[in-house]
Amino acid sequence: MDRLSNTVRPYAWGSTTAIPELLGVAPTGEPQAEMWMGAHPGAPSRIDRGPLNEVIDADPEGELGAAAVATFGPRLPFLLKLLAAGAPLSLQVHPNLAQAKEGYAAEESAGIPIDAPHRNYKDASHKPELICALTPFDGLCGFRTPVASADLLAGLEVDSLKPYVDLLHAHPEEAALREVLTAVLSADPAEMAATVTEAAAAAERLGGAYAPYAAIAHHFPGDPGVIAAMLLNYVQLQPGEALFLGAGVPHAYLNGLGVEIMANSDNVLRCGLTPKHVDVPELLRIVRFEATDPGVLRPEASPSGEELYDTPIDEFRLSRYVLAPGAAPRDLTAPTPQILLCTAGRVTAGDLTLVPGDSAFVPAGDKAEISGTNGGSGTVFRATVVA
Repeated sequence: MDRLSNTVRPYAWGSTTAIPELLGVAPTGEPQAEMWMGAHPGAPSRIDRGPLNEVIDADPEGELGAAAVATFGPRLPFLLKLLAAGAPLSLQVHPNLAQAKEGYAAEESAGIPIDAPHRNYKDASHKPELICALTPFDGLCGFRTPVASADLLAGLEVDSLKPYVDLLHAHPEEAALREVLTAVLSADPAEMAATVTEAAAAAERLGGAYAPYAAIAHHFPGDPGVIAAMLLNYVQLQPGEALFLGAGVPHAYLNGLGVEIMANSDNVLRCGLTPKHVDVPELLRIVRFEATDPGVLRPEASPSGEELYDTPIDEFRLSRYVLAPGAAPRDLTAPTPQILLCTAGRVTAGDLTLVPGDSAFVPAGDKAEISGTNGGSGTVFRATVVA
C-alpha cells in the first residue's frame, strides 16, 4: 500500500476554504477546486516509487492485475477527486464511447492540435462520472419535462422568453427540448444578453425556486447558459448522497464539497456558463433530449460494512466504509487496483495512518485492511474497477 501525494488544481470556480478545511490546513486565499488522485498524465499522484502513471507503465499487470489490464488496457481507468465548487462549473455533457472514438478520430484526421481551444475530443474514451456529497451540494442534472421548464420560464414574465415557452408547449418532448436549447444557444448574443439580464433581475426579485438561477447569473452575467440551466433539474444533495452522470446528460455542479470519480477522460462539450469554446452543432449531436429523474443515489450496505454506490459502468466502482469505534478491521484485499481516501476520523490502512484528505494506492492483490486508529472511528471511500 502506497501513500499518495496529490495535486490540487486552482481552477477559478473552486472554493477557497472547503479543501483546506478538510485537510486541516490554512487557506491560501486562492481557489482550490480539485484534488486529483490517480494516474492521469495531467497531474499524476506520486508515491515513494515515483509518479503513479510511470509506476503503472513499468509493470501494468503487477500494479493493476491481469483482469483489469485485459479489460481496460495497461492504465488505471478511473480518476478520483475531491471537488470543491465555490461557483458554478460550466454547463456540460459527455459523449458515449462510440461518439468519443468517432469524434477523436475525426479531429485527429483533421490535424487539430490536442491543446487547441476549439478541440472537443482529447481522447477516445467516454467520461461517465459520479459525485458523492461530503457537504450539502447543489447541482443541475438532466432535463426537466417541457411543461415544468415552460412553467419556470413563464413565471419570470420576461417577454423575450415567451417564444421558448410556446415551443415547449407546442412539440413532443424530444423536439421541444432540442428546439429550445438550439434557439437559446444560437440566439443573437446581444439580444440573449439582454434577455438573461432581465431574467436574472426577475429571478432575484422572485427568489424561492428562482434563487439558484439568480446566483448563476451573478457569476455569468448575460451568458445564454443561464436560460439553458432553467431547462434542467435543480438537485440538492445531502452528505452521503450521490449523482451518476451518464453520456448525453447535461449537468453542472453549483456549490459544495464532494468526492468525484470518473472514467479517465477529458472529453467535455460545453453548453454555457463558461468563456470556453461552445461547439453548438456537435453539442446537439451528443445531448440526449429526454426528461429524466436525476436519480439521487444512496449507498447500499452489505454485511461486510461496505456501502456501494451502484452504477452501470465498469471503469470505476465507488463505495464507502463508515468505521464505528471498536469495530473489527475490514479486509479490502482485491484482485483489482484500489485507491482509498479518508474523509473523516483517523484510520489505519495497512501500515499507514490516514486522516481527512489522505489517500493510498493499493496494487492489485496486495493486502488491504482498514480500521479506526486505536479503536476510534473514521470514514474511507474505496475506488476500484469492475473487471
